[in-house]
Amino acid sequence: MTGEKAGKPLLLTNVKPMAFGDKAGGSASDGTTDILVGADGKISAIGSQLAAPGEVERVDGKGAWISPGWIDLHVHIWHGGTDISIRPSECGAERGVTTLVDAGSAGEANFHGFREYIIEPSKERIKAFLNLGSIGLVACNRVAELRDIRDIDLDRILECYAENSEHIVGIKVRASHVITGSWGVTPVKLGKKIAKILKVPMMVHVGEPPALYDEVLEILGPGDVVTHCFNGKAGSSIMEDEDLFNLAERCAGEGIRLDIGHGGASFSFKVAEAAIARGLMPWSISSDLHGHSMNFPVWDLATTMSKLLSVGMPFDKVVDAVTHAPADVIRLPMDNRLSVGDRADFTIFDLIDEDLEATDSNGDVSRLKKVFEPRYSVIGAEAITASRYVPRARRLVRHSHGLSWR
Repeated sequence: MTGEKAGKPLLLTNVKPMAFGDKAGGSASDGTTDILVGADGKISAIGSQLAAPGEVERVDGKGAWISPGWIDLHVHIWHGGTDISIRPSECGAERGVTTLVDAGSAGEANFHGFREYIIEPSKERIKAFLNLGSIGLVACNRVAELRDIRDIDLDRILECYAENSEHIVGIKVRASHVITGSWGVTPVKLGKKIAKILKVPMMVHVGEPPALYDEVLEILGPGDVVTHCFNGKAGSSIMEDEDLFNLAERCAGEGIRLDIGHGGASFSFKVAEAAIARGLMPWSISSDLHGHSMNFPVWDLATTMSKLLSVGMPFDKVVDAVTHAPADVIRLPMDNRLSVGDRADFTIFDLIDEDLEATDSNGDVSRLKKVFEPRYSVIGAEAITASRYVPRARRLVRHSHGLSWR
């Protein structure tokens, strides 16, 4: 994240705090409050009808919610370093997201470039899961990063982490047959060993078996993350196998984090609705945004949040799943996020009435009646206008293996 720019203080008025724990002091009778952020990016006052001395930038929240800055726990933003990644600006502050967590785009062989060209210049806070495979997602599924043991260099992974521990929050493994072939669950075991050595969590992508979703859960432990938890793929859906559902429920209760990771192929309305109806909530909501999922079917984090709301996840749980829950995974402190002296890091948003046609990764369509609409991202003393992404028209692209929509 870039350093603070010298500028004017920022006065946020008529905002309604949520997900901060204790209510903000000095709130008006309608639950709104004002927040004054100094030119240094730190909160200098909180209360009702604050008077700002001197020249100040004013943002009228008009009764919108304000929460800790949204966190997207699964994106691909090594733009230029992989063939699927998008720019942080396409899914970050302008979409209401102040913290982006790249899920394994870079491996040990190219993480230095990701740090220099993406992490360091970005206005958003960027963290990363380091791919177990040395090359990361340079050519994504065209050149899989975990074909055999030659794709993993334990010593270099440890060295890369030592040099970048402020940026790397865990190890990422993609455990599905299009990546690992017949190698099965072995990479997950190796990744878990490395994560134990580094004392960081591991995020595992579950998809087409092998490896089996069941096998992955048996290897993981408290604090680890299963992304694509509500996918609808044959052999990997928790709703097609009662034993798998019971295992996922037990593991979630023991501290394994179930993450949405929507993506182009990994979220099912039917699976999510059935799981939530039975009381199995995701730990975190993430988009898995990349160049092949952005225009269809994901769009952005706000729309993904709206999809989870539509299948029965309560409003406050949805907000928690993009604030406190992912913050716990990446060890981002959330205490005193709305206190004088703390650095401003907020998302201002509304929940609006809408009739929006949305699609999951299986092509199933649902109409969203309530939609999260980001208004501003506040990073330090800067208020960045935000909105949901409007997808461009899709086009049919020919590949060696057939046709697909982009």
